[in-house]
Amino acid sequence: MRIDYWWDSTFQDILRTRHLRWSSPAIVVSSVFRTNISEEIMEMEQQLEWNEAQKTVINVDLVAAAKEQLKFLATVDRNRWLYEGRGLDNAIHRYYSCWLPLLAKHSESPFFDGPLVVPLDCEWIWHCHRLNPVRYKTDCEKLYGRIVDNHDVVSSVNEKSKQDTEELWKHLYPNEPYDLDSARALSEDVYAKPVQAEKDSDYDLVSAVKRQSPFFYQVSRPHMNNDLYLEGSVARYKGFLHLIRRNKQRSIKSFTVPTYDIDLICHTHQLHPATYCKDLVNIMGKVLEHDDTDSDRTKGKKLDTGFSRTTKQWEETYGSRYWRAGAMYRGISPSPLRTYHYPSNPLSKRADTSREHRKIMHYPEMETVEVMLEFVDIRNLPKGHKGSFFVSFSKTQPDRIFNAKRKLNILSITGEKQVAYFQCEPNGYLLFDLMSYSSSGLPIPKSVKAMGSAKVSLEHLVCPTSKLTMEKWLEVVPSSKMETVQPICLRVAVSVATPMAAPYVFHFVRPRAFSKTSCFLPLPGRIQYAKNCTRVIDDAGDEVISLQMRDSKKSKGKNDSTLHKEVIGISKSGEVHSLAELVGKEWLLLDAQWSLQLQTSSSDDGHLFELTGHRNVKFFPGQRLDYEHKHCMKQRSQDDFMTAVEFSAQDPYGKALALVDLKFGVINVKEEWFLLPGSITAFLLYDTLRKEGYSSLVGSAKHSQEKDFSTLETDLCHEEGTRTNLESEAENVVQLDLEATKGNNAAPAKGAISGGCGSSCGSLMKSGACGSCGAGCGNKLESGGCGGCGSGGCGGGCGSMLESSGCGGGGGCGGGCGSTLKSNGCGGCGGCGGSGGCGGCGGGCGNRLKSSGCGGCGGGGCGDGLTSVKTAEVNA
Repeated sequence: MRIDYWWDSTFQDILRTRHLRWSSPAIVVSSVFRTNISEEIMEMEQQLEWNEAQKTVINVDLVAAAKEQLKFLATVDRNRWLYEGRGLDNAIHRYYSCWLPLLAKHSESPFFDGPLVVPLDCEWIWHCHRLNPVRYKTDCEKLYGRIVDNHDVVSSVNEKSKQDTEELWKHLYPNEPYDLDSARALSEDVYAKPVQAEKDSDYDLVSAVKRQSPFFYQVSRPHMNNDLYLEGSVARYKGFLHLIRRNKQRSIKSFTVPTYDIDLICHTHQLHPATYCKDLVNIMGKVLEHDDTDSDRTKGKKLDTGFSRTTKQWEETYGSRYWRAGAMYRGISPSPLRTYHYPSNPLSKRADTSREHRKIMHYPEMETVEVMLEFVDIRNLPKGHKGSFFVSFSKTQPDRIFNAKRKLNILSITGEKQVAYFQCEPNGYLLFDLMSYSSSGLPIPKSVKAMGSAKVSLEHLVCPTSKLTMEKWLEVVPSSKMETVQPICLRVAVSVATPMAAPYVFHFVRPRAFSKTSCFLPLPGRIQYAKNCTRVIDDAGDEVISLQMRDSKKSKGKNDSTLHKEVIGISKSGEVHSLAELVGKEWLLLDAQWSLQLQTSSSDDGHLFELTGHRNVKFFPGQRLDYEHKHCMKQRSQDDFMTAVEFSAQDPYGKALALVDLKFGVINVKEEWFLLPGSITAFLLYDTLRKEGYSSLVGSAKHSQEKDFSTLETDLCHEEGTRTNLESEAENVVQLDLEATKGNNAAPAKGAISGGCGSSCGSLMKSGACGSCGAGCGNKLESGGCGGCGSGGCGGGCGSMLESSGCGGGGGCGGGCGSTLKSNGCGGCGGCGGSGGCGGCGGGCGNRLKSSGCGGCGGGGCGDGLTSVKTAEVNA
C-alpha cells in the first residue's frame, strides 16, 4: 500500500469528527483515505461558501411578498384583456396619467392616513415597469426627481381598505373610473392621447408586458405557494446573488440565469424598488439589470450557454445541484379556449357534494410528489474491480403511481449528467441498487452484478426539517461479502416539491359475456352483474362502482306506461343507486343536480356538450388546456378525446377538470367533486357515441347542429381497448439526459429500459424499447416507425422512439409530450415525457436532444431538462 504523509488544520478538524487519534503531526495516511479527506475538505469549503451566501441581507419579507405576488398574478390572468390590444393601451395611459402622479403626491404628502390601493390595471403596468429596476429608477427620477416606491401601497387584490383611495381618485379624476372593466377598456371612445409622462419615457411597456405575461404559467403550481418551498427559494436566491457578487469580484463577465423558483423571488425583491436598490448597492455595489429580453432557448445561444455556465458554477461553488423539483421550465402555456374575457356566474355556495358521492363511489385518495434524482459520485470502489457501474432505482414498496425499476448512470464515472424526474406517492423508501456490469467485447449479454444498496426515506424528504432536498454520501450496504478498505459510498442528490393531490384515473371495463367454453366460472358469494354492466376500476384494479344503462317502465296512468332510460350504479356492497335518467333529449344526473344535453349545436367557443348545474362544465373535442399536446397528432386522433372544462368567475377562460379517452375507456379527473358527475357523463358519452363510431361521430359533431345523440341505440362500452395499464408494468418516470460537466453533448447510453404506466407513461432513455402503455403498443427501435399508443392515464399518446425518425411520447396523466433523441421526429403525445425533455403530466411537449424541438409540459408537473436540454433555462 502506498504511504503518504500529510497534515493541516482542516485535516485535524476532520479527524476529530471521525473520533480518530494522532500522536504527532506526521500522520500515516493511505492514498484512498487521503482522497476522501481531500473531498471532505472541498465539501467544507463549499459549505462555508453557502453559509457566506446566506449572510446576504435582504430587507423584505420575501416569502410573504412572493405569495402576494402569486395572488396578484392569478387575478391578472383572469383578466387577460390586460395582456394586449386596446385594453393594454388604456391601462398604460391610466398608469402614466393617473396612478404615478397620485402615488408621487401621496408619498411626498399623504392625502389620508392609511395605504393607497392601486387599481388592478395600473398595478399590472406598474408591476411590469418595476421589473426593470434600472429603467424604473431612471424614469422616476426623470419625472419626479426620486424613486416612487411601493411603501404604504396595498395591492388591488386586497379590497378591504380601498374606499379612501376610491374617493380620492373620484375627486382627482372625476371623468375616469377607479376600476377599469374590460368593456370600457376595450371600447374605442375612451382611447386617449398619450400624456407628457408617456412621451418623456421611451420605455416600451407594451413589450415589457408581453415578456412578463407568460411568467405566471411557469410559477402557478401549488407548491410555489408553500412556505417551506418558498423558504428554500429565498435561500437559493441569496446563493444566486452571491454567485454574481463573486463573478464581479473576480472581474468575470457572466450571464447568470435563474431557475423559476429563484426568478419568482427575484421579481418579488424588485417589486420593492427603493429597498431593492438599497439592498443591491450594499450587496454588490450597484443595481443589477433585469435582462428579460432574451427568450431564445436554441442551443448555443445566450440563454442556453448562460444557463450551462450558471449550473456548472453553482455546483462547483456550493457542491449542490442547481436543478430543483418544480422549479424548471414547463414549456409554453396551453392554447386558450377563448381569446376574450367571458364573465361567468360566481361559484355557487352550495355545499360540497363529494362526501355524499363517497357513499356511492368508493375511491382512494392519493397524494403525489415530484422527484428529481441524480447520482453524482462514487468512492471506495473495490481495488482491482473491472467493469462499469450504474444505479437501478425503485421504491421498496411500489405504489400506484410509481412501481418500476429504472437505471441511471453516475456522473463521475460516465462524465455525463443524467437526472431522473418522476412522480410517486410521498411514502416508503427510494431504493438505490448499485450495479456493476462488464462485457467481453463479444456479441453476448453483459454480465450484471449487484454490488449493494442504499435507501432514502420519502417521508423524511418531505418533512420541514429536510427542506425538501438532500445531497449527501450514502453508505452502500453490500449484497455479498466484499473486501474493501472502507464501505462503498454513493453521492445522491434528491429534490422534491411539496406533496399535492394526485389525479384520479378510472378505467371503464365491460366484462366479457360468459361462455360455456370458458374455464372461468362465477365465484359464489359475489355480485353477479348483467353482461352489459360496466365496471369502473382504479389503477390498482379495485372496483369503484359498476354502471348499467337499462330500460324501465314508468307509469303515466292506470293503463299507460312508457319505456324510460336510466343509469344505475351498483356499489361494492351491492347497493343500487339511480344516477341519471333521460327526460326528453336531456339527461338529468344525481336527482337533477346536473343536466346534460347530448345534442350538439354550434357554439362560439367550439364545445360539443355542456353539463350544467351549480357549476358550468363544457366538453371540448380533443386534448385541451393542461392536457394539450402539440405534436404527433397522427398517432392518436384528437377525435378520440374530450376535455371537460369549467368556466367560472375564478376561471373565466376555462379550467381543465378531466380528460376522457373515448377509445380506450379511461377518464382522468383532477378534482374530487367532479368524480361522480364526470364518470356518469363519460359513461353516457361512451354509450351514445359507440354505435356510430366515436371518431367519425365526434368529428362530424363539430359541424352538426341537428344531430341528436340521445336517441341512439343504447349499449355499453366497446370491449376492444379495455385492457388497462394494470396488465403492464406500471411506471411513471422520466429520465433526462443532461449536458455533462465534461462536455456539451449527452452521449447515448447503452441498453434498453422498458416501461409501462400507472396513471401516466414511462419513458425510455437514449435506447431500448418502451413497453405498452395501457392498451397501447410498445415502441420501435432504430426505425422510422412510430411508437405505440397508450391510455395509461388519460392522455393516451405515443411511445418513445430513439435514434429514429418517428414520434415519441406516452399516454399519461393529462397528455404532455415525450421526447426523441437523435431523431428527426417530434416529441410524442404522452404523459410523462421522454428522456431528453420535459414531457410531464399535464400538457405540453417534450424535447429532443441533438434536434430541434419544443418546450416542456403542463398540468401535473413536468420533467425538465438541464443545460443541454432546452426546458431548463428561464429568463434572467
